[in-house]
Amino acid sequence: MSPNLNGIRSQQDRKMESDRSENRIIEHKAYARVGLLGNPSDVYYGRAISFSLGNFWASVCLEPSEDLTIVPHPTHDLVQFNSLPHLVNRLQNDGYYGGVRLLMAICKIFYSYCKENDINLHDGNFKLSYDTNIPRQTGLSGSSAIVCAALSCLLDFYKVRHLIKVEVRPNLILNAEKELGIVAGLQDRVAQVYGGLVYMDFSKKHMEGLGHGLYTPMNINLLPPLYLIYAENPSDSGKIHSTVRRRWLDGDKFIISSMEEVANIALEGLTALLEKDYTKLASLMNHNFDLRRQMFGNDALGALNIEMVEVARRVGAASKFTGSGGAVVVFCPDGPSQAKLLEDACEKVGFVFQPVKVMPSFLNEVDIETLSSKLKQTI
Repeated sequence: MSPNLNGIRSQQDRKMESDRSENRIIEHKAYARVGLLGNPSDVYYGRAISFSLGNFWASVCLEPSEDLTIVPHPTHDLVQFNSLPHLVNRLQNDGYYGGVRLLMAICKIFYSYCKENDINLHDGNFKLSYDTNIPRQTGLSGSSAIVCAALSCLLDFYKVRHLIKVEVRPNLILNAEKELGIVAGLQDRVAQVYGGLVYMDFSKKHMEGLGHGLYTPMNINLLPPLYLIYAENPSDSGKIHSTVRRRWLDGDKFIISSMEEVANIALEGLTALLEKDYTKLASLMNHNFDLRRQMFGNDALGALNIEMVEVARRVGAASKFTGSGGAVVVFCPDGPSQAKLLEDACEKVGFVFQPVKVMPSFLNEVDIETLSSKLKQTI
């Protein structure tokens, strides 16, 4: 058999493999996230420690098709109603929410990024659909989970995962949300892209010099047992940052110094986790929320959100927002008996209470241990 014929057949085999790959259904999940320490300083050149929450997730399915189609979700993208009052009631309760806009936005941002960076995309089309069980307006990053899962599908469909650095992907997700006017920071998207427990440094030097922060995955076994509290009918978390952001930009000394203190909480928390000093962790969690409360004020945080924090503190547990409101993350330093007291207290006031399931990182354990060792040497 001639070498030339061998080469031709090899090319044919590769084309068949490529064709099969482009015709396969691709599905990815992205999980909710919990901001453990340092939020909301990620928006202010700060630091944060966050982890991906296995209790809830969004999934996106990409199926090759003749036309490019974005499929509305039967519940979240509802466009058929029983009556005009039904439509109005739906908007009052859930807002103008839906995942179609998120999928369309990440498609645009992804395409623009590839075009600007000379990344060639094949001309195949696809059908995108999604599902999610992340409770709405709980500060658990439900919107970014949909976008993150969709980005993973696009990376695989076009076979460009190796051409778009993992550090850059959170920026793409955030940019897609900014297209829709969603106010947010990078930490949620970093936790969802990396998975597991992540320490993040968003210093001005890194953000302006690299275009992103420095992100270090950590061993999830450094975390103690944690719990989640959320309300069935939470407040809108999208309006929380507005006043503080403006004051920070205007040079308000109190806001600037407080944000620096919140950022330092994440740095102290890094040491506490690496040393498994959970007494210190509890103190830092409480202090993180107290600083947020001083900066934003009770009216901005909302009575329901504050009560979720207070119900945990009344039994001696440490608690803080997972994001910007709607849910709190809790540590019970006295163990399961304290957690049972809290569960009973939550049931009495109508809050949902459940143990936290932390999703592991997408990196292997050897890499994570190496990174954790380097962190210990630098702090």
